[in-house]
Amino acid sequence: MLFPSSWSDMILCVHGPHPLLAEEKIRRLSLGALAVNLSEQVMQPLSVTPFQEGPTPVLVEPTLESNPPQPRDPEEDLLCIAKTFSYLRESGWYWGCITASEAKQQLQKMPEGTFLVRDSTHPSYLFTLSVKTNRGPTNVRIEYADSKFRLDSNCLSKPRILAFPDVVSLIQHYVLSCTVDKSDAPYPPPVPLPPIQKEIAASAVHLKLIRPHSRKNSAPSLQHLCRLQINRSTAEADCLPLPKRMKDYLKQYPFQL
Repeated sequence: MLFPSSWSDMILCVHGPHPLLAEEKIRRLSLGALAVNLSEQVMQPLSVTPFQEGPTPVLVEPTLESNPPQPRDPEEDLLCIAKTFSYLRESGWYWGCITASEAKQQLQKMPEGTFLVRDSTHPSYLFTLSVKTNRGPTNVRIEYADSKFRLDSNCLSKPRILAFPDVVSLIQHYVLSCTVDKSDAPYPPPVPLPPIQKEIAASAVHLKLIRPHSRKNSAPSLQHLCRLQINRSTAEADCLPLPKRMKDYLKQYPFQL
């Protein structure tokens, strides 16, 4: 059957399993190349243009980031975690694989500020800090990301939490922050808090790190005690008139606790 010539340029638009080109273009370009769900499907007839030979244009889709993040080297994480384990084993207050109940039992009769580090029972964390507070023993997970360790916190305060290359450096920072004498510091008078913030401050658990709780079966050796005293006296052990072997021993644990 012959159709009139005026019908020769008509195109029948039928929904198929794949979106039409016009619809796909709208989906890709909406919101800066982010895919969005259209409330109504767009169906438009494609105009018939004469075929022209020429080079096929190259379509470059815009990207959200001009410099995508580089993939991390797993070996870097392995070296960082291995160094942390080495420092913790030298410390004497790393209790390894004990439960939260066992840590609570160890800290229950200790003074406020006594702490230890143990393996975390949560699969997403490596270590947990157990500390005796004014309300009893509590636990704080230690988060690891991008070769840095920090105390676990909520999403709002996480950008303000300091990160450290190993767990012992993290613990030492908070210990020194709690033990430094602030009596002579020129602090301004405290600003009165609103009633809601007063209630939050009263119900908060104040975390103090004062002294580590060493394992009974791993009392520090005389060499380690001397090393701690040297580290507390100077931060430049390489400049001391000591044999190389002794300097290497000091570098194995460059901390004060």
